[in-house]
Amino acid sequence: MTLSELIRNRRSVFPKSYIPGKMIDRALIEELLEHARWAPTHKMTQPWRFKIFHSAESRASLSAYLQQYYRDNTPESQFSELALEKAGFNPLAAGAVIAICLAYTPEANLPEFEEIAAVSMAVQNMWLTCTEWNLGCYWSSPKAALSAASFLNLEPHERCLGLFYLGWHESPEVPRTRKPLEYFAEWR
Repeated sequence: MTLSELIRNRRSVFPKSYIPGKMIDRALIEELLEHARWAPTHKMTQPWRFKIFHSAESRASLSAYLQQYYRDNTPESQFSELALEKAGFNPLAAGAVIAICLAYTPEANLPEFEEIAAVSMAVQNMWLTCTEWNLGCYWSSPKAALSAASFLNLEPHERCLGLFYLGWHESPEVPRTRKPLEYFAEWR
């Protein structure tokens, strides 16, 4: 595919569509991470950090954490067994999960939003690589992930921005649309 085709074919493929039990080779995950590290970064801070849940055991651990977070942080009046099951489903359905983290360094004298943007561009590089390989992926940012600093053993200057689910799939192409360029661009 050309770069233009990759960009226009990029999509979210959710874990419920992943082929059960089909693992993702470590070499492919390393390729995703290699492409991520070439994202633009102001002052070369390279603020992205990734925690990879690849083995069945590590994905089960993530699943258990997400379910425990739901149990601990959901009022009894709002608790649902179905929501509890759903909280733990995605890591088990995925072939791998990457925790997307930010390492913010105030000493660099950069606005935090620039560092978040750099991490987002790193994820976009991974996403485009997934598109090239027809590997499903999805960036999720539930409160459990955003509050996972202790679970992920993050440093005080680090925080989790979400989970990037990966999985092989056989989902059909879905027509995608965008608003016209005139909606976004104002020529002056």
